[in-house]
Amino acid sequence: MSKRNEQVSETQHAFLVAWGQYAQEIGLVEAIEAVQLKQKTYRHTPQTKVLEFLVALMSGLRQLQDISLAAHPLEKDQAVAEAWGQPGWADYTGISRTMSSLSDEEAQNLRAGLEGVSRPFLTQEVREVRRKGERIRLDGDLTGIPVSSTSTSYPNAAFGHMNAEVRLGYQAGVVSFASPTYGRLWLSVAHHPGDTVSSTQAENLVMEAERQLGLHPRRRTELLQKRIAALEKAGDPIREHLAKQQAALDKAKKRLTEIQAQLQERQTMVQVLEQEYQLRERIERPTSKLAQARNRYEASGRRFESRKRKILQIQVRREKTKARLAIHQAEVGDLQQRLVRFKQENEANPDPPEMEFRLDAGFGTYKNIALLVELGYEIYTKPHNHKVVEYLQRQTDDETIWTRVGANAEMTAWQDFQLKNCPYPFNTALERFYTGKKLKHSALLHFGSDPVTQNLPEWFSHYNGRQTIEAGIKEAKQVFYLHRIKVRSEPAILLQEAFVIFIANFIRWAAYWMQAQAEPAENALPIEKMGIKRQVHVGAHVSAQVVRNSEGMLLKFSPHSAFAGKVLALKSRELSGGRSSPQFRLRFLNVLRRFLPNRT
Repeated sequence: MSKRNEQVSETQHAFLVAWGQYAQEIGLVEAIEAVQLKQKTYRHTPQTKVLEFLVALMSGLRQLQDISLAAHPLEKDQAVAEAWGQPGWADYTGISRTMSSLSDEEAQNLRAGLEGVSRPFLTQEVREVRRKGERIRLDGDLTGIPVSSTSTSYPNAAFGHMNAEVRLGYQAGVVSFASPTYGRLWLSVAHHPGDTVSSTQAENLVMEAERQLGLHPRRRTELLQKRIAALEKAGDPIREHLAKQQAALDKAKKRLTEIQAQLQERQTMVQVLEQEYQLRERIERPTSKLAQARNRYEASGRRFESRKRKILQIQVRREKTKARLAIHQAEVGDLQQRLVRFKQENEANPDPPEMEFRLDAGFGTYKNIALLVELGYEIYTKPHNHKVVEYLQRQTDDETIWTRVGANAEMTAWQDFQLKNCPYPFNTALERFYTGKKLKHSALLHFGSDPVTQNLPEWFSHYNGRQTIEAGIKEAKQVFYLHRIKVRSEPAILLQEAFVIFIANFIRWAAYWMQAQAEPAENALPIEKMGIKRQVHVGAHVSAQVVRNSEGMLLKFSPHSAFAGKVLALKSRELSGGRSSPQFRLRFLNVLRRFLPNRT
Protein backbone atom coordinates (compact mmCIF):
# COMPACT_ATOMS: atom_id res chain seq x y z
CA MET A 1 0.00 0.00 0.00
CA SER A 2 1.09 3.53 -0.72
CA LYS A 3 1.95 5.79 2.22
CA ARG A 4 -0.05 8.69 0.84
CA ASN A 5 -2.42 10.16 3.49
CA GLU A 6 -1.65 7.17 5.70
CA GLN A 7 -3.43 6.87 9.06
CA VAL A 8 -2.33 4.27 11.59
CA SER A 9 -4.30 3.06 14.61
CA GLU A 10 -4.41 0.03 16.88
CA THR A 11 -7.24 -2.39 17.54
CA GLN A 12 -7.83 -5.38 19.76
CA HIS A 13 -10.73 -6.52 17.56
CA ALA A 14 -9.29 -6.83 14.07
CA PHE A 15 -12.14 -8.63 12.34
CA LEU A 16 -14.67 -6.18 13.77
CA VAL A 17 -12.80 -3.46 11.88
CA ALA A 18 -12.98 -5.39 8.61
CA TRP A 19 -16.62 -6.27 9.22
CA GLY A 20 -17.37 -2.62 9.93
CA GLN A 21 -16.05 -1.63 6.54
CA TYR A 22 -18.16 -4.37 4.96
CA ALA A 23 -21.22 -3.27 6.95
CA GLN A 24 -20.91 0.18 5.41
CA GLU A 25 -20.35 -1.41 2.00
CA ILE A 26 -23.70 -3.24 2.06
CA GLY A 27 -25.65 -0.44 3.73
CA LEU A 28 -26.11 -2.07 7.13
CA VAL A 29 -24.95 0.95 9.11
CA GLU A 30 -27.15 3.22 7.02
CA ALA A 31 -30.16 0.92 7.54
CA ILE A 32 -29.79 1.01 11.35
CA GLU A 33 -29.19 4.75 11.47
CA ALA A 34 -32.28 5.37 9.33
CA VAL A 35 -34.63 3.91 11.96
CA GLN A 36 -36.28 6.57 14.09
CA LEU A 37 -35.83 5.86 17.81
CA LYS A 38 -37.72 8.03 20.32
CA GLN A 39 -34.86 8.41 22.78
CA LYS A 40 -32.69 11.35 23.75
CA THR A 41 -29.11 11.74 22.58
CA TYR A 42 -26.49 12.69 25.14
CA ARG A 43 -22.99 11.64 24.12
CA HIS A 44 -24.17 8.85 21.78
CA THR A 45 -27.25 8.48 19.63
CA PRO A 46 -29.59 5.56 20.35
CA GLN A 47 -28.79 4.24 16.85
CA THR A 48 -25.09 4.14 17.76
CA LYS A 49 -25.91 2.11 20.87
CA VAL A 50 -28.07 -0.31 18.87
CA LEU A 51 -25.17 -0.74 16.44
CA GLU A 52 -22.81 -1.30 19.36
CA PHE A 53 -25.15 -4.02 20.68
CA LEU A 54 -25.05 -5.65 17.24
CA VAL A 55 -21.25 -5.47 17.11
CA ALA A 56 -20.99 -6.90 20.63
CA LEU A 57 -23.11 -9.89 19.59
CA MET A 58 -20.98 -10.20 16.47
CA SER A 59 -17.87 -10.52 18.64
CA GLY A 60 -19.42 -13.35 20.64
CA LEU A 61 -19.51 -11.59 24.00
CA ARG A 62 -21.16 -13.69 26.70
CA GLN A 63 -22.42 -10.81 28.84
CA LEU A 64 -23.46 -7.28 27.98
CA GLN A 65 -21.10 -5.91 30.64
CA ASP A 66 -18.14 -7.38 28.74
CA ILE A 67 -18.47 -4.42 26.37
CA SER A 68 -16.90 -2.27 29.10
CA LEU A 69 -15.38 -4.72 31.57
CA ALA A 70 -13.59 -7.30 29.40
CA ALA A 71 -9.79 -7.49 29.26
CA HIS A 72 -9.91 -5.49 26.01
CA PRO A 73 -13.19 -3.54 26.16
CA LEU A 74 -14.99 -2.96 22.90
CA GLU A 75 -16.09 0.38 24.29
CA LYS A 76 -12.47 1.60 24.24
CA ASP A 77 -11.66 0.42 20.69
CA GLN A 78 -11.85 3.60 18.63
CA ALA A 79 -10.68 1.84 15.46
CA VAL A 80 -13.77 -0.40 15.54
CA ALA A 81 -16.07 2.57 16.13
CA GLU A 82 -14.60 4.42 13.15
CA ALA A 83 -14.87 1.32 10.96
CA TRP A 84 -18.58 1.26 11.75
CA GLY A 85 -18.92 4.97 10.99
CA GLN A 86 -19.39 6.01 14.63
CA PRO A 87 -17.53 8.70 16.60
CA GLY A 88 -17.17 6.34 19.57
CA TRP A 89 -18.86 3.66 21.65
CA ALA A 90 -21.02 3.93 24.78
CA ASP A 91 -20.70 2.24 28.16
CA TYR A 92 -22.64 -1.01 28.47
CA THR A 93 -25.07 0.57 30.95
CA GLY A 94 -26.14 3.08 28.30
CA ILE A 95 -26.71 0.25 25.83
CA SER A 96 -28.80 -1.60 28.40
CA ARG A 97 -30.99 1.47 28.94
CA THR A 98 -31.43 2.04 25.21
CA MET A 99 -32.36 -1.57 24.52
CA SER A 100 -34.78 -1.66 27.45
CA SER A 101 -36.53 1.44 26.13
CA LEU A 102 -37.18 0.10 22.63
CA SER A 103 -40.83 -0.17 21.68
CA ASP A 104 -42.32 -3.06 19.73
CA GLU A 105 -42.63 -0.83 16.68
CA GLU A 106 -39.00 0.29 16.88
CA ALA A 107 -37.76 -3.30 17.24
CA GLN A 108 -39.85 -4.32 14.23
CA ASN A 109 -38.48 -1.40 12.22
CA LEU A 110 -34.92 -2.43 13.07
CA ARG A 111 -35.72 -5.98 11.99
CA ALA A 112 -37.17 -4.62 8.75
CA GLY A 113 -33.87 -2.81 8.19
CA LEU A 114 -31.98 -6.10 8.55
CA GLU A 115 -34.38 -7.75 6.11
CA GLY A 116 -33.76 -5.00 3.59
CA VAL A 117 -30.01 -5.57 3.81
CA SER A 118 -30.44 -9.35 3.53
CA ARG A 119 -32.87 -9.36 0.60
CA PRO A 120 -30.34 -8.90 -2.25
CA PHE A 121 -28.27 -11.82 -0.96
CA LEU A 122 -31.31 -14.10 -0.66
CA THR A 123 -32.55 -13.05 -4.09
CA GLN A 124 -29.16 -13.83 -5.65
CA GLU A 125 -28.98 -17.24 -3.98
CA VAL A 126 -32.53 -18.15 -5.02
CA ARG A 127 -31.71 -17.07 -8.57
CA GLU A 128 -28.64 -19.31 -8.54
CA VAL A 129 -30.61 -22.31 -7.25
CA ARG A 130 -33.22 -21.88 -9.96
CA ARG A 131 -30.60 -21.31 -12.65
CA LYS A 132 -29.18 -24.73 -11.83
CA GLY A 133 -32.65 -26.27 -12.03
CA GLU A 134 -32.52 -27.29 -8.38
CA ARG A 135 -35.12 -27.19 -5.65
CA ILE A 136 -35.22 -24.51 -2.97
CA ARG A 137 -34.64 -26.42 0.25
CA LEU A 138 -35.84 -25.16 3.61
CA ASP A 139 -35.39 -26.59 7.10
CA GLY A 140 -37.46 -25.59 10.10
CA ASP A 141 -37.09 -26.14 13.83
CA LEU A 142 -38.07 -24.85 17.26
CA THR A 143 -35.28 -24.35 19.78
CA GLY A 144 -35.47 -23.53 23.47
CA ILE A 145 -33.80 -20.49 25.04
CA PRO A 146 -33.81 -21.22 28.77
CA VAL A 147 -33.34 -18.66 31.54
CA SER A 148 -32.91 -19.07 35.27
CA SER A 149 -35.87 -20.97 36.67
CA THR A 150 -36.02 -18.63 39.66
CA SER A 151 -35.92 -15.41 37.65
CA THR A 152 -38.94 -13.10 37.54
CA SER A 153 -37.47 -10.39 35.28
CA TYR A 154 -37.96 -12.05 31.90
CA PRO A 155 -41.29 -10.93 30.40
CA ASN A 156 -43.71 -13.61 29.21
CA ALA A 157 -41.26 -16.44 29.89
CA ALA A 158 -42.95 -19.81 30.46
CA PHE A 159 -41.98 -23.32 31.44
CA GLY A 160 -41.61 -25.75 28.56
CA HIS A 161 -39.50 -28.60 27.20
CA MET A 162 -35.97 -27.47 26.35
CA ASN A 163 -33.09 -29.86 25.74
CA ALA A 164 -35.01 -32.81 27.23
CA GLU A 165 -35.77 -30.82 30.39
CA VAL A 166 -38.59 -28.61 31.62
CA ARG A 167 -37.09 -25.13 31.84
CA LEU A 168 -38.27 -21.56 32.14
CA GLY A 169 -37.64 -19.46 29.06
CA TYR A 170 -38.60 -18.94 25.43
CA GLN A 171 -38.83 -20.84 22.18
CA ALA A 172 -37.43 -19.57 18.88
CA GLY A 173 -38.93 -20.83 15.63
CA VAL A 174 -36.23 -20.75 12.94
CA VAL A 175 -36.03 -21.52 9.22
CA SER A 176 -32.82 -21.99 7.23
CA PHE A 177 -32.23 -21.99 3.49
CA ALA A 178 -29.72 -24.25 1.69
CA SER A 179 -27.55 -21.70 -0.12
CA PRO A 180 -25.38 -22.79 -3.06
CA THR A 181 -22.72 -20.21 -2.17
CA TYR A 182 -22.76 -19.93 1.61
CA GLY A 183 -23.97 -23.40 2.60
CA ARG A 184 -26.64 -22.23 5.05
CA LEU A 185 -28.47 -18.94 5.45
CA TRP A 186 -31.02 -18.13 8.09
CA LEU A 187 -34.34 -16.88 6.76
CA SER A 188 -36.31 -16.07 9.88
CA VAL A 189 -36.66 -16.33 13.64
CA ALA A 190 -39.91 -16.06 15.59
CA HIS A 191 -40.08 -15.39 19.34
CA HIS A 192 -42.47 -17.45 21.51
CA PRO A 193 -43.06 -18.24 25.20
CA GLY A 194 -41.34 -21.35 26.49
CA ASP A 195 -44.49 -23.49 26.55
CA THR A 196 -44.96 -23.20 22.77
CA VAL A 197 -44.82 -26.60 21.03
CA SER A 198 -43.66 -27.43 17.51
CA SER A 199 -47.00 -28.84 16.35
CA THR A 200 -48.56 -25.35 16.51
CA GLN A 201 -45.87 -23.59 14.50
CA ALA A 202 -45.48 -25.36 11.13
CA GLU A 203 -47.72 -22.95 9.22
CA ASN A 204 -46.09 -19.92 10.84
CA LEU A 205 -42.62 -21.14 9.85
CA VAL A 206 -43.66 -21.71 6.24
CA MET A 207 -45.48 -18.41 5.86
CA GLU A 208 -42.59 -16.41 7.31
CA ALA A 209 -40.08 -18.21 5.07
CA GLU A 210 -42.20 -17.44 2.01
CA ARG A 211 -42.44 -13.81 3.07
CA GLN A 212 -38.67 -13.53 3.40
CA LEU A 213 -38.02 -15.20 0.05
CA GLY A 214 -40.85 -13.41 -1.71
CA LEU A 215 -41.91 -16.59 -3.51
CA HIS A 216 -43.70 -19.88 -3.00
CA PRO A 217 -44.38 -23.14 -4.88
CA ARG A 218 -47.50 -23.86 -6.90
CA ARG A 219 -50.34 -24.67 -4.54
CA ARG A 220 -51.82 -28.16 -5.06
CA THR A 221 -55.39 -26.95 -5.48
CA GLU A 222 -56.49 -30.14 -7.28
CA LEU A 223 -55.65 -32.20 -4.18
CA LEU A 224 -57.35 -29.68 -1.93
CA GLN A 225 -60.53 -29.82 -4.06
CA LYS A 226 -60.64 -33.60 -3.74
CA ARG A 227 -60.10 -33.36 -0.01
CA ILE A 228 -62.98 -30.89 0.34
CA ALA A 229 -65.29 -33.12 -1.72
CA ALA A 230 -64.39 -36.16 0.39
CA LEU A 231 -64.81 -34.19 3.60
CA GLU A 232 -68.22 -32.87 2.55
CA LYS A 233 -69.33 -36.43 1.80
CA ALA A 234 -67.98 -37.56 5.16
CA GLY A 235 -70.41 -35.14 6.77
CA ASP A 236 -73.47 -36.92 5.36
CA PRO A 237 -73.61 -39.58 8.14
CA ILE A 238 -73.40 -36.82 10.75
CA ARG A 239 -76.28 -34.94 9.16
CA GLU A 240 -78.32 -38.15 8.86
CA HIS A 241 -77.64 -39.00 12.49
CA LEU A 242 -78.66 -35.49 13.51
CA ALA A 243 -81.90 -35.80 11.51
CA LYS A 244 -82.72 -39.10 13.26
CA GLN A 245 -82.03 -37.57 16.65
CA GLN A 246 -84.26 -34.62 15.79
CA ALA A 247 -87.05 -36.98 14.74
CA ALA A 248 -86.64 -38.96 17.97
CA LEU A 249 -86.72 -35.73 19.94
CA ASP A 250 -89.88 -34.55 18.20
CA LYS A 251 -91.54 -37.92 18.84
CA ALA A 252 -90.49 -37.89 22.48
CA LYS A 253 -91.81 -34.34 22.95
CA LYS A 254 -95.13 -35.32 21.35
CA ARG A 255 -95.38 -38.32 23.66
CA LEU A 256 -94.52 -36.11 26.62
CA THR A 257 -97.37 -33.77 25.71
CA GLU A 258 -99.76 -36.72 25.58
CA ILE A 259 -98.56 -38.02 28.94
CA GLN A 260 -98.83 -34.55 30.43
CA ALA A 261 -102.48 -34.29 29.29
CA GLN A 262 -103.15 -37.75 30.70
CA LEU A 263 -101.46 -36.76 33.94
CA GLN A 264 -103.62 -33.68 34.29
CA GLU A 265 -106.76 -35.70 33.51
CA ARG A 266 -105.89 -38.31 36.13
CA GLN A 267 -104.97 -35.64 38.65
CA THR A 268 -108.42 -34.11 38.15
CA MET A 269 -110.03 -37.55 38.62
CA VAL A 270 -108.16 -38.06 41.88
CA GLN A 271 -109.24 -34.64 43.14
CA VAL A 272 -112.92 -35.33 42.27
CA LEU A 273 -112.86 -38.72 43.99
CA GLU A 274 -111.14 -37.29 47.05
CA GLN A 275 -113.93 -34.70 47.41
CA GLU A 276 -116.56 -37.37 46.90
CA TYR A 277 -114.99 -39.63 49.56
CA GLN A 278 -114.82 -36.71 52.00
CA LEU A 279 -118.47 -35.79 51.46
CA ARG A 280 -119.63 -39.37 51.97
CA GLU A 281 -117.04 -39.95 54.68
CA ARG A 282 -115.89 -43.06 52.92
CA ILE A 283 -112.60 -44.75 53.81
CA GLU A 284 -109.98 -45.13 51.04
CA ARG A 285 -109.12 -48.78 50.81
CA PRO A 286 -106.24 -50.35 48.73
CA THR A 287 -108.67 -51.68 46.15
CA SER A 288 -111.04 -48.73 46.20
CA LYS A 289 -111.80 -46.61 43.16
CA LEU A 290 -109.85 -43.68 44.68
CA ALA A 291 -106.81 -45.82 45.38
CA GLN A 292 -106.84 -47.18 41.85
CA ALA A 293 -107.18 -43.65 40.43
CA ARG A 294 -104.31 -42.47 42.61
CA ASN A 295 -102.14 -45.40 41.38
CA ARG A 296 -102.90 -44.53 37.76
CA TYR A 297 -102.03 -40.87 38.46
CA GLU A 298 -98.73 -41.79 40.11
CA ALA A 299 -97.87 -44.15 37.23
CA SER A 300 -98.51 -41.31 34.77
CA GLY A 301 -96.25 -39.08 36.87
CA ARG A 302 -93.45 -41.64 36.70
CA ARG A 303 -93.89 -41.95 32.92
CA PHE A 304 -93.82 -38.17 32.64
CA GLU A 305 -90.54 -37.88 34.56
CA SER A 306 -89.04 -40.81 32.60
CA ARG A 307 -90.00 -39.17 29.32
CA LYS A 308 -88.46 -35.87 30.47
CA ARG A 309 -85.18 -37.66 31.27
CA LYS A 310 -85.25 -39.36 27.90
CA ILE A 311 -85.81 -36.06 26.13
CA LEU A 312 -82.89 -34.56 28.07
CA GLN A 313 -80.68 -37.49 27.01
CA ILE A 314 -81.72 -37.10 23.38
CA GLN A 315 -81.05 -33.34 23.57
CA VAL A 316 -77.58 -33.92 25.02
CA ARG A 317 -76.75 -36.42 22.27
CA ARG A 318 -78.21 -34.08 19.66
CA GLU A 319 -76.11 -31.15 20.93
CA LYS A 320 -72.98 -33.29 20.70
CA THR A 321 -73.88 -34.24 17.15
CA LYS A 322 -74.58 -30.59 16.32
CA ALA A 323 -71.17 -29.67 17.74
CA ARG A 324 -69.54 -32.37 15.61
CA LEU A 325 -71.36 -31.07 12.57
CA ALA A 326 -70.38 -27.48 13.39
CA ILE A 327 -66.72 -28.50 13.69
CA HIS A 328 -67.00 -30.43 10.45
CA GLN A 329 -68.64 -27.51 8.66
CA ALA A 330 -66.04 -25.11 10.04
CA GLU A 331 -63.29 -27.39 8.73
CA VAL A 332 -64.93 -27.52 5.32
CA GLY A 333 -65.37 -23.74 5.40
CA ASP A 334 -61.71 -23.19 6.31
CA LEU A 335 -60.58 -25.48 3.50
CA GLN A 336 -62.87 -23.74 1.03
CA GLN A 337 -61.39 -20.38 2.03
CA ARG A 338 -57.93 -21.92 1.70
CA LEU A 339 -58.84 -23.14 -1.78
CA VAL A 340 -59.95 -19.66 -2.85
CA ARG A 341 -56.74 -18.15 -1.50
CA PHE A 342 -54.55 -20.81 -3.10
CA LYS A 343 -56.21 -20.33 -6.50
CA GLN A 344 -55.53 -16.61 -6.29
CA GLU A 345 -51.92 -17.25 -5.27
CA ASN A 346 -51.44 -19.62 -8.23
CA GLU A 347 -52.87 -17.06 -10.64
CA ALA A 348 -50.41 -14.47 -9.31
CA ASN A 349 -47.48 -16.91 -9.47
CA PRO A 350 -46.88 -17.77 -13.15
CA ASP A 351 -43.36 -19.14 -12.59
CA PRO A 352 -43.45 -21.01 -9.27
CA PRO A 353 -40.25 -22.64 -7.99
CA GLU A 354 -39.95 -26.17 -6.68
CA MET A 355 -39.54 -26.03 -2.92
CA GLU A 356 -38.86 -28.54 -0.18
CA PHE A 357 -39.39 -28.44 3.57
CA ARG A 358 -37.72 -30.75 6.09
CA LEU A 359 -39.11 -30.86 9.62
CA ASP A 360 -38.69 -33.10 12.64
CA ALA A 361 -41.40 -35.19 14.31
CA GLY A 362 -42.58 -32.34 16.50
CA PHE A 363 -44.15 -30.72 13.44
CA GLY A 364 -45.40 -33.96 11.86
CA THR A 365 -49.09 -33.89 12.80
CA TYR A 366 -51.53 -34.90 10.06
CA LYS A 367 -52.94 -31.37 10.06
CA ASN A 368 -49.50 -29.88 9.45
CA ILE A 369 -48.33 -32.28 6.78
CA ALA A 370 -51.65 -32.02 4.92
CA LEU A 371 -51.22 -28.24 4.85
CA LEU A 372 -47.66 -28.57 3.55
CA VAL A 373 -48.89 -30.92 0.82
CA GLU A 374 -51.50 -28.39 -0.26
CA LEU A 375 -49.00 -25.53 -0.06
CA GLY A 376 -47.02 -27.36 -2.74
CA TYR A 377 -43.92 -28.51 -0.88
CA GLU A 378 -41.85 -31.64 -1.25
CA ILE A 379 -42.05 -32.86 2.34
CA TYR A 380 -39.56 -34.81 4.41
CA THR A 381 -40.60 -35.34 8.02
CA LYS A 382 -41.43 -37.84 10.75
CA PRO A 383 -44.86 -38.67 12.22
CA HIS A 384 -45.78 -36.81 15.37
CA ASN A 385 -47.65 -39.74 16.93
CA HIS A 386 -45.50 -42.62 18.21
CA LYS A 387 -48.42 -44.98 17.58
CA VAL A 388 -47.63 -44.77 13.86
CA VAL A 389 -44.32 -46.49 14.57
CA GLU A 390 -46.10 -49.19 16.55
CA TYR A 391 -48.59 -49.66 13.73
CA LEU A 392 -45.83 -49.96 11.13
CA GLN A 393 -44.03 -52.51 13.29
CA ARG A 394 -47.17 -54.68 13.14
CA GLN A 395 -47.01 -54.53 9.33
CA THR A 396 -43.65 -56.33 9.30
CA ASP A 397 -42.84 -59.99 9.80
CA ASP A 398 -39.96 -62.41 9.37
CA GLU A 399 -40.18 -62.11 5.60
CA THR A 400 -39.94 -58.32 5.53
CA ILE A 401 -36.95 -57.08 3.52
CA TRP A 402 -34.76 -54.60 5.36
CA THR A 403 -32.24 -52.38 3.56
CA ARG A 404 -29.11 -51.15 5.29
CA VAL A 405 -29.02 -47.35 5.18
CA GLY A 406 -26.37 -46.55 7.77
CA ALA A 407 -23.72 -48.07 9.98
CA ASN A 408 -26.31 -49.36 12.45
CA ALA A 409 -29.58 -48.51 10.68
CA GLU A 410 -31.95 -50.40 8.38
CA MET A 411 -35.18 -49.38 6.67
CA THR A 412 -38.20 -50.89 5.01
CA ALA A 413 -40.75 -48.77 3.16
CA TRP A 414 -44.23 -48.60 1.63
CA GLN A 415 -45.06 -46.43 -1.36
CA ASP A 416 -48.19 -44.22 -1.19
CA PHE A 417 -49.16 -45.68 2.17
CA GLN A 418 -52.48 -44.46 3.56
CA LEU A 419 -52.28 -43.82 7.30
CA LYS A 420 -55.56 -43.73 9.21
CA ASN A 421 -57.00 -40.21 9.55
CA CYS A 422 -54.31 -38.74 7.29
CA PRO A 423 -55.90 -36.92 4.31
CA TYR A 424 -53.18 -37.99 1.84
CA PRO A 425 -51.10 -41.11 1.24
CA PHE A 426 -47.42 -40.73 2.07
CA ASN A 427 -44.32 -42.69 1.21
CA THR A 428 -43.73 -44.25 4.61
CA ALA A 429 -40.66 -45.95 6.02
CA LEU A 430 -39.86 -47.78 9.23
CA GLU A 431 -36.33 -47.49 10.59
CA ARG A 432 -34.66 -49.78 13.07
CA PHE A 433 -31.30 -49.15 14.65
CA TYR A 434 -29.27 -50.10 17.67
CA THR A 435 -28.23 -47.67 20.39
CA GLY A 436 -25.87 -49.82 22.36
CA LYS A 437 -27.64 -53.17 22.78
CA LYS A 438 -31.13 -51.67 22.55
CA LEU A 439 -33.10 -51.90 19.30
CA LYS A 440 -35.12 -48.77 18.53
CA HIS A 441 -37.60 -47.91 15.79
CA SER A 442 -38.58 -44.69 14.08
CA ALA A 443 -40.58 -43.70 11.01
CA LEU A 444 -40.09 -41.36 8.06
CA LEU A 445 -42.75 -39.69 5.90
CA HIS A 446 -42.33 -38.22 2.42
CA PHE A 447 -44.65 -36.57 -0.05
CA GLY A 448 -43.58 -35.42 -3.50
CA SER A 449 -41.97 -36.47 -6.75
CA ASP A 450 -38.71 -37.93 -5.39
CA PRO A 451 -38.70 -41.75 -5.82
CA VAL A 452 -37.60 -42.27 -2.24
CA THR A 453 -38.86 -45.84 -1.87
CA GLN A 454 -36.53 -46.90 -4.69
CA ASN A 455 -33.42 -45.64 -2.90
CA LEU A 456 -33.76 -45.97 0.86
CA PRO A 457 -30.15 -45.03 1.71
CA GLU A 458 -30.60 -41.75 -0.18
CA TRP A 459 -33.91 -41.09 1.63
CA PHE A 460 -32.28 -41.76 5.00
CA SER A 461 -29.30 -39.56 4.15
CA HIS A 462 -31.37 -36.75 2.70
CA TYR A 463 -33.69 -36.48 5.69
CA ASN A 464 -30.78 -36.55 8.10
CA GLY A 465 -29.26 -33.73 6.08
CA ARG A 466 -31.56 -31.48 8.11
CA GLN A 467 -28.84 -31.69 10.74
CA THR A 468 -27.60 -28.54 9.00
CA ILE A 469 -30.23 -26.53 10.87
CA GLU A 470 -29.34 -28.28 14.10
CA ALA A 471 -25.70 -27.31 13.45
CA GLY A 472 -26.89 -23.75 12.84
CA ILE A 473 -28.74 -23.69 16.15
CA LYS A 474 -25.65 -25.04 17.88
CA GLU A 475 -23.56 -22.33 16.21
CA ALA A 476 -26.02 -19.63 17.32
CA LYS A 477 -25.76 -20.80 20.92
CA GLN A 478 -22.07 -21.73 21.16
CA VAL A 479 -20.60 -18.94 19.00
CA PHE A 480 -23.04 -16.05 19.45
CA TYR A 481 -24.57 -17.18 22.77
CA LEU A 482 -28.17 -16.88 21.63
CA HIS A 483 -29.23 -18.67 24.81
CA ARG A 484 -27.61 -15.99 26.99
CA ILE A 485 -30.24 -13.28 26.94
CA LYS A 486 -28.53 -9.96 27.57
CA VAL A 487 -31.61 -7.75 27.87
CA ARG A 488 -34.88 -7.83 29.82
CA SER A 489 -37.54 -6.15 27.68
CA GLU A 490 -39.42 -8.29 25.15
CA PRO A 491 -38.78 -6.02 22.13
CA ALA A 492 -35.06 -6.13 22.94
CA ILE A 493 -35.10 -9.92 23.37
CA LEU A 494 -36.82 -10.24 20.00
CA LEU A 495 -34.19 -7.95 18.47
CA GLN A 496 -31.32 -9.94 20.02
CA GLU A 497 -32.66 -13.11 18.37
CA ALA A 498 -33.00 -11.31 15.02
CA PHE A 499 -29.48 -9.86 15.33
CA VAL A 500 -27.95 -13.27 16.02
CA ILE A 501 -29.35 -14.98 12.93
CA PHE A 502 -28.50 -11.93 10.81
CA ILE A 503 -24.93 -11.94 12.12
CA ALA A 504 -24.50 -15.63 11.25
CA ASN A 505 -25.41 -14.74 7.66
CA PHE A 506 -23.43 -11.50 7.65
CA ILE A 507 -20.14 -13.17 8.59
CA ARG A 508 -20.57 -15.69 5.78
CA TRP A 509 -21.15 -12.90 3.29
CA ALA A 510 -18.24 -10.93 4.71
CA ALA A 511 -15.81 -13.86 4.39
CA TYR A 512 -16.35 -13.96 0.62
CA TRP A 513 -16.18 -10.19 0.40
CA MET A 514 -12.85 -10.09 2.23
CA GLN A 515 -11.45 -12.73 -0.11
CA ALA A 516 -12.74 -10.85 -3.15
CA GLN A 517 -11.28 -7.58 -1.83
CA ALA A 518 -8.00 -8.89 -0.46
CA GLU A 519 -4.75 -8.19 -2.29
CA PRO A 520 -2.85 -11.42 -2.99
CA ALA A 521 0.28 -11.82 -0.84
CA GLU A 522 2.35 -14.67 0.60
CA ASN A 523 1.47 -13.63 4.13
CA ALA A 524 -2.22 -12.94 3.39
CA LEU A 525 -4.60 -14.27 6.01
CA PRO A 526 -6.37 -17.39 4.62
CA ILE A 527 -9.98 -16.38 5.34
CA GLU A 528 -11.32 -19.28 3.27
CA LYS A 529 -9.83 -21.77 5.74
CA MET A 530 -11.39 -20.19 8.82
CA GLY A 531 -14.71 -21.34 10.20
CA ILE A 532 -17.27 -19.04 11.75
CA LYS A 533 -16.25 -19.92 15.29
CA ARG A 534 -12.59 -19.09 14.68
CA GLN A 535 -13.48 -15.83 12.97
CA VAL A 536 -15.65 -14.76 15.91
CA HIS A 537 -13.84 -16.11 18.96
CA VAL A 538 -10.34 -15.43 17.60
CA GLY A 539 -10.49 -13.01 14.69
CA ALA A 540 -12.85 -10.61 16.45
CA HIS A 541 -10.53 -10.48 19.49
CA VAL A 542 -7.10 -10.44 17.87
CA SER A 543 -4.87 -7.37 17.98
CA ALA A 544 -3.70 -5.65 14.82
CA GLN A 545 -2.39 -2.41 13.42
CA VAL A 546 -4.92 -0.68 11.19
CA VAL A 547 -3.32 1.21 8.33
CA ARG A 548 -5.62 3.35 6.18
CA ASN A 549 -4.93 5.45 3.12
CA SER A 550 -6.60 6.44 -0.14
CA GLU A 551 -6.16 2.93 -1.54
CA GLY A 552 -7.87 1.08 1.29
CA MET A 553 -7.12 -0.56 4.59
CA LEU A 554 -4.41 -2.94 5.77
CA LEU A 555 -4.67 -5.06 8.92
CA LYS A 556 -1.20 -6.05 10.17
CA PHE A 557 -1.75 -8.64 12.87
CA SER A 558 0.30 -8.31 16.04
CA PRO A 559 3.35 -10.59 16.40
CA HIS A 560 1.90 -11.65 19.75
CA SER A 561 -1.49 -12.63 18.25
CA ALA A 562 -2.84 -15.89 16.86
CA PHE A 563 -2.38 -14.48 13.34
CA ALA A 564 1.19 -13.29 13.85
CA GLY A 565 2.92 -12.39 10.60
CA LYS A 566 -0.29 -12.31 8.57
CA VAL A 567 -1.93 -9.35 6.88
CA LEU A 568 -5.32 -8.57 5.41
CA ALA A 569 -5.47 -5.82 2.77
CA LEU A 570 -8.84 -4.46 1.66
CA LYS A 571 -9.48 -1.93 -1.08
CA SER A 572 -11.29 1.28 -0.28
CA ARG A 573 -14.97 1.54 -1.11
CA GLU A 574 -14.18 4.07 -3.83
CA LEU A 575 -11.64 1.79 -5.55
CA SER A 576 -13.72 -1.36 -5.20
CA GLY A 577 -16.70 0.42 -6.73
CA GLY A 578 -19.14 -1.14 -4.29
CA ARG A 579 -20.73 -4.57 -4.13
CA SER A 580 -22.62 -4.08 -7.40
CA SER A 581 -19.65 -2.85 -9.45
CA PRO A 582 -18.21 -4.94 -12.35
CA GLN A 583 -14.79 -4.94 -10.65
CA PHE A 584 -16.17 -6.36 -7.44
CA ARG A 585 -18.29 -8.97 -9.20
CA LEU A 586 -15.27 -10.15 -11.20
CA ARG A 587 -13.13 -10.45 -8.07
CA PHE A 588 -15.98 -12.20 -6.25
CA LEU A 589 -16.40 -14.76 -9.05
CA ASN A 590 -12.66 -15.39 -9.04
CA VAL A 591 -12.86 -16.16 -5.31
CA LEU A 592 -15.71 -18.61 -5.90
CA ARG A 593 -13.80 -20.37 -8.68
CA ARG A 594 -10.70 -20.55 -6.52
CA PHE A 595 -12.24 -21.89 -3.35
CA LEU A 596 -15.37 -23.60 -4.67
CA PRO A 597 -14.19 -25.42 -7.83
CA ASN A 598 -17.30 -27.61 -7.94
CA ARG A 599 -19.59 -24.59 -8.24
CA THR A 600 -20.10 -22.28 -11.19
